[in-house]
Amino acid sequence: MLAFLDNKYQIDLSKPIDISIPLTNTDENPIAWYIEKPVIEPVVFGDWIGKVSEGKSSTNFNNIFFNPHGHGTHTECLGHITNDFYSINQSLKQFFFSAKLITIEPEKIGDDLVITKESISTSLNVTSFEALIIRTLPNQKEKKSRKYSNTNPPYLSEEAATFIRESEIQHLLIDLPSVDKEHDEGKLLAHKAFWNVKDTHNLNSDARLNATITEMIYVPDEIEDGNYILNLQIASFENDASPSKPILYKI
Repeated sequence: MLAFLDNKYQIDLSKPIDISIPLTNTDENPIAWYIEKPVIEPVVFGDWIGKVSEGKSSTNFNNIFFNPHGHGTHTECLGHITNDFYSINQSLKQFFFSAKLITIEPEKIGDDLVITKESISTSLNVTSFEALIIRTLPNQKEKKSRKYSNTNPPYLSEEAATFIRESEIQHLLIDLPSVDKEHDEGKLLAHKAFWNVKDTHNLNSDARLNATITEMIYVPDEIEDGNYILNLQIASFENDASPSKPILYKI
């Protein structure tokens, strides 16, 4: 039994809802931030190849080259934008959270599509949960393989990010490559607002060290908006971000 909104609900751990995008070395892998697709290839020592099907190895023994920010679902801490080093592995120490899933159609503002404070506040009828999951419309399956570089994807307004922070939401998950505008002159307004970072070179004492942002998720249409339990899984990288596997459970 897990507490949620001061009540208790039962969840079925045998029915996980995976909202992560798998990392592959194919053209099906989503890509952002002007990089190439991931590389997964066997180790080679002379004429020895770490691949069973090549007939020279008893094991498959691959190297993997990827970027957590640009190659799929990832979870990041405020170390993503700070001068000093902060690790997601040290920032995220709990892994089950009360969560709410909402669906929002970004608003057309000039040449941009923006998730506004108003659209989020309208979708929230309670604020006593720990994680907010935002599914954007349109919700095409192509999100799982989209090439985002130089496409100006939708993003979160600074006011919306501030509202989420002031709602005491600790973990934000979104199906976009970034909460910020692709070309924003390095302002990173939504990142800074959510983490309450006022100076990236001299971190303020009330910055949110344990808050996380998870980007590039995918929530299928058949998953209904509402309350869930979130299991936020990361790999134990001492890095500002890690590939992650957010799992939802109905309650």
